[in-house]
Amino acid sequence: MEYAHTCIRVEDLEASINFYEKVLGYHVTGEKDHSDDGFKIVYLALEGDSVELELTYNIGHGPYEIGDGYGHVALYTEDLEGEHERIQTLWEGVGPLKGLPGESPRFFFVEDPDGYKTEIIRKN
Repeated sequence: MEYAHTCIRVEDLEASINFYEKVLGYHVTGEKDHSDDGFKIVYLALEGDSVELELTYNIGHGPYEIGDGYGHVALYTEDLEGEHERIQTLWEGVGPLKGLPGESPRFFFVEDPDGYKTEIIRKN
């Protein structure tokens, strides 16, 4: 088996695409327009990565409730502080640098337009 993608349902497809492209550096890899059936799908991936993030837009649905069992998607970075600063200039939903108890800061979270969290982790 091989990991294919993670799907999240979004209220505003264009706002979500904008966030994932401009803030986190994803690029669109594919689109499926099933408007006649009530939905659209956009696939995104990071440069050099085959795992995709699927954004599913159910036309006319409105906001989604994120369940308390869902956590987050995580990305690695070589420059945690630089990415934290860069993302703060682009987006309001950025949390502080954090570490596990007794550890120095090694991650932070950013929320997309629907409230889904992405954790940015210092690599190594």
